[in-house]
Parts: sequence; C-alpha cells; structure tokens
Amino acid sequence: MKHFSHPESHMMTYGYKPELSEGAVKPPIFQTSTFVFKTAEEGKAFFELAYGLRDKDQDEELGLIYSRINNPNLEILENRLCLWDKTEDCAVFESGMSAISTVLLEFLKPGDLLLYSRPTYGGTDHFITHFLDKIGVDSIGFMPDQNQDEITSLVQASGKADKLALVYIETPANPTNGLIDIEMCKAIATRFETPKRPVYLAVDNTYMGPLWSAPLSFGADLIIYSATKYLGGHSDLIAGAVLGNSEVMQRIKVLRTFLGNMASPHTCWLLLRSLETLKVRMEQQAENTKHIADFLQDHPTVAKLHYLGALKPGSKSHAIHQQQYSSSGAMIAFEIKGGEKEAFQFLNNLRLIKLAVSLGSTESLAQHPASMTHIGVADEIKKRIGISSGLIRLSIGVENHEDLIGDIKSAFKAVD
Repeated sequence: MKHFSHPESHMMTYGYKPELSEGAVKPPIFQTSTFVFKTAEEGKAFFELAYGLRDKDQDEELGLIYSRINNPNLEILENRLCLWDKTEDCAVFESGMSAISTVLLEFLKPGDLLLYSRPTYGGTDHFITHFLDKIGVDSIGFMPDQNQDEITSLVQASGKADKLALVYIETPANPTNGLIDIEMCKAIATRFETPKRPVYLAVDNTYMGPLWSAPLSFGADLIIYSATKYLGGHSDLIAGAVLGNSEVMQRIKVLRTFLGNMASPHTCWLLLRSLETLKVRMEQQAENTKHIADFLQDHPTVAKLHYLGALKPGSKSHAIHQQQYSSSGAMIAFEIKGGEKEAFQFLNNLRLIKLAVSLGSTESLAQHPASMTHIGVADEIKKRIGISSGLIRLSIGVENHEDLIGDIKSAFKAVD
C-alpha cells in the first residue's frame, strides 16, 4: 500500500486491516481499557518496550497492553499522521497543550535554557513564562525580525549558553502570522550543542498543518500540532500531536505513558475520520482566504493586514514564505482602525463568522487576541510583539467566500 505517492490516498485505509475487525470498512472504536496477552513472556516483552528498557528487535512492534499506553485507534492514527510529515514516529495527545508541555518537560530540566520565538500561542507563552520559570528553567524570547547574529548574541549574553537545551519556535506565529526561518534556528541550535549535549529544535506547525509545510526538511527535530485545529477540523474534539524520528519519539512516548495524557479511542476515531478530508478542507479554506484578504487589503477601516499572501516581495518574511511554505494558509489577522471599542463592535456584529477562539475548522471563527487567547501576556510584551487592542484574528472556513465577505462588510458598517 505504501507505493502510493500521495498521503491523501492512504487516509482511508493505511494501517488498518478489516479482517481483524469483522470486515468493517472503517476501524471500529476500540473502547477497552486493557488487552489480553497470549503468554506471560509476550506481556513481559511488551512492557520492556513500553518502558524504554530495551530497543526493538528488527521488525518487532510494540503489542497492545493497556489504553494508557497504546490502543488500535491510537496506533492507526499515529501511523497515518506519519505519512503526511514523512516521519518515523508520532505520538497523539489529549490536547495541543498536552503535546507542547510534554515536549518541554522531556527536553528541559531545572537549570536549562530555552530559546523560543515570539509571539506564540497564549497557553504556550504562559507555560514557558510561569510554569517553567517556577521549576528553574530559564527562557529567552526572540522576535521574527531578529537575525541569526542578534539571536546568538542574546543566548551568549544570558551567561547560560552552555545550558541551552531546546529551541522552540511557532511559525507562522499566532496571531500575527510572523515567520521564523527554521534553517536559521537549526543553525543556532547546532552552534551551541556539543557531542554530549544536543540542542533540539521543535516547531509548532499548527497554523500551516502538514499540507503546506514540512519542518523536518528544514532541520526540525520535532513537529508539534494542536490537532484540534486543521487535523481535527470540525470543532468537535481536543487533541495534540508530536512527530519526529524514532529516538526522540521514544522519549516522548515513555513520558506520555507516565503522564497519562494520550488521546482517547473515541478522539482518535474522530481524527481518523477528519484526516480523510484534510486536503480538500484546507485547500478550500486557503482559496476562501485569498478572496477575503483581497477584500481587506485596501478597506478603509483596516489599518494593517497580516496575511502571508500579502507579504512584500524582497522582504525577509516573503523570502521565508517562498522557501518554507506551499500556501499562504487560511489565517488572517488585521488591525482595525481605533482600538478595543471598534474591534468589539466589529466582532459583535458578525453573523456567519462565529465569535470564538480556536482555528482551522470548517466554520469561520473570529476573536480578539489581546483580551482572549493572549490575555495572560504582559502588556509591554503584547506591544512589542504586535498584539494591539485593535488586532482581530480570523480563521477562514469552507463557507462560500462571497457570503463571508458580505458578513465582514456588514460588521464594518456597524463600527463607529
């Protein structure tokens, strides 16, 4: 089956054997807590692998043990996600923040230094600046407009360059669509690592999904998703995913076993359904977004548009976009003239577009980052990273673009 060259061709069948499930064309939900071993020796062998006590023998697979460790729905889903990003292994979690926090906890310990890009999702920012700080992990944030020499100088000036353990970037950035050069970040990680102390690079690829970006091909060690977003795509589940090579993913999966934060069989089943339409959904969303961005580009109520398709040719961001991405995506942010009052007037008068956080779903969503997803970010940091009181974020869905533009027009008319 793997001879088909396009991932979307595998999303209905890969990793599933109907003959093991009464011939059902789709995987049933394996709603069970535990699994029967054929022998005690088999159970011992399975646990040795699950606890990371030994490496797999050639062609050996981890058998089913307990749904906190593995489950058929979980395994089929992880196998299919690997096809999109061309990775060796995948771990699916009960939420995007579970995926993010597990990565940070596995690769950082008290005394270590984290280098991360700003802006980033509000929950990620809070975990870094509050929780990691509380357990003795130092962090340095950098901006999309800073170059390699400037970022390297930040690390050196910290006095903890020898403690750098992880570079964590979110690109495009939430909510401004700021772009980070992945190859540059890999070069920075390599600059500070030693043979005995690797520095890993993790990329949150939620905004572009596996359809429009391939971070591993630019040097990333780990790819992270809020699978709630495009991978799920229907606003009916919460999940996260981490992908990478077998070595780093073994560490992630062992920690997941003991944190107990894997996705449930039902959530995995829903995600398997969603993957079947991932490509057609995202392509329609991106096409709709082009039309809406064209409308917003010169609108008199819009002070500034943040959309990858509107980047100025010759700029640093445009060059990164051309190199790293195959689409301009389906996310837009724009500055409305005025501030919070005008932003709220606009948001309160939308009818087709729903006022809600999250993104990447079939329905279009709008929110106010400064007072919602990024409310926990300090005001001085918000100002520095471009999250103003007039910033509105739009996630474009699969509705007819003419109706979406009509809804936006009506909302603009309500702004004083």
